[in-house]
Formats: sequence, structure tokens, C-alpha cells
Amino acid sequence: MIMPTLSSSKPPTQQLLQSADLISQGAEAKVYKAYLRQLPTSGRGVDHGTAPASEPVLLKHRFRKNYRHPSLDASLTRQRIAGEARALMRCMRSGVTVPGIRMVDVNEGVLGIEWIDGKSVRQLLPGGAELEDISELEEVEEIGAGDPIADYGVSRDALMDMIGVEIAKMHLADIIHGDLTTSNMMLRKQTSDLVLIDFGLAYHSTLVEDKAVDLYVLERAFASTHPDSEPLFAGVLSAYEKRMGKHWMPIKKRLDDVRLRGRKRSMVG
Repeated sequence: MIMPTLSSSKPPTQQLLQSADLISQGAEAKVYKAYLRQLPTSGRGVDHGTAPASEPVLLKHRFRKNYRHPSLDASLTRQRIAGEARALMRCMRSGVTVPGIRMVDVNEGVLGIEWIDGKSVRQLLPGGAELEDISELEEVEEIGAGDPIADYGVSRDALMDMIGVEIAKMHLADIIHGDLTTSNMMLRKQTSDLVLIDFGLAYHSTLVEDKAVDLYVLERAFASTHPDSEPLFAGVLSAYEKRMGKHWMPIKKRLDDVRLRGRKRSMVG
């Protein structure tokens, strides 16, 4: 049985959060890095402090919102944690490269997933501008003028292909990510494979419109974050088209419509 090692009257998930390192905090959740330990199921006479550490995990804690009624807040938190876990499971069953699930506690609002050792695509592409914190900026400066993607043994074109393929596999499974940006994609160090992350807004849909909007969100993310990104996104769409096959043309037509609506909104202001 996997459990945190702290000995306390608190529930195991709360113990785990207490021992974890806070990485970031948003309006909806806090993100931690934690370690689980493998303990004997008997637990008798065990020195928890000497139990061997297992792999690190990422904990996403949807904390209580005081501005919501407690029962409504608890219900929404359970729905969102369960929904994200279901989306990840569906992706895994369909061969989409996503983090593995390590634990789910809907009552405490915690989802534990595999820790991905690598960098976000945003950090690896030119201009990954407006980095979220100074530590990221220092990492990029240490890399220097060279192409950081080369450290992973892949070319920029190959990375765009991987992005297109993973999104296509996700859409063929009728999963809509809801927040496709280059920050929500990571290149893993050990294997140089692309991992889609952060399925907090994901949902199931067979609608062409939803898949087109997913692509449009990513296109806008490329344009706003990475200069001269048109060839990059074109590479993503080319790989996406090949993987989608006969399903591509309806999505392409709807994507053109979505782009037109976006331009009209920009003109109106």
C-alpha cells in the first residue's frame, strides 16, 4: 500500500500535502511535488522514516473556496477531480502520452500524477517569453544561444510533428483538452517523448466545433507566445491532418470558421 510516511491522526492525503513542496499556486489549485513511500501492509513495528522513497509525484490540490457555499464547493471539487482523472484514463487507453495517475482523493480535492522530468514546450521554443518566474528565466539563460531542443535529441520540426500527433490521438478519443498551450506540453528528458499535461478543463465531446476550437486556442497561444510561429503551427496541423485522416476535412472547415469569428471579434473589439 502506498502511503505518506508521516505518523499522524490526520488523513493520509493531508499528511502527504503537509510533507510536500509547494511549486505553484493558481486561482483554482495548488501544485506540489511529493514523494510516496512503499510500506508493508501490516505496518507493525515499521520505522516509517527508513522506508525507501519511491518516484516523485505531482499533487494537484483544489483547495476550498471560501466564497462558495461549502456543499457546492465540495460538489464542484469532486466533479472536477473525477473529471480530470477520467480524461487522463481515457487518453491513456487511447495511446495518448499523458502523465500516469498515482492517486485520486475526491473528498480532499487531490489528484496525484506522474512527475514528468523535462521542460515545457514553451521553454524550449524561441521567445518562450514572459516566463512565469525568475528560476525559469535563469534556466533559459544558462542554456545560452544554442537550441535547447537539441539537448533532447529532436529537431524543431520533429517536435511539431509530435504535438500534432498527440493532439490528433486525443481528439480521435473524443477528448477536448480545453487549454491547449505550449505551457501544457512537456518534452520528457529520458525518452524525448511529448507529454500533454493539465487536463483540468478537459471534457468528452464528439463535436467538430469543440475540436476546432481546441486547435484555435493552441494557434492563438503560439501566436501570442512565440514570434514568427506560423511555420511552427503549420507543422503541427500537417501532422494532425495525417493522423486524423478522413476526420480532418470537417475540422479544417470548422477551424476556418472559428478563425473568421475570432477576427471579427478582434475588429469589433
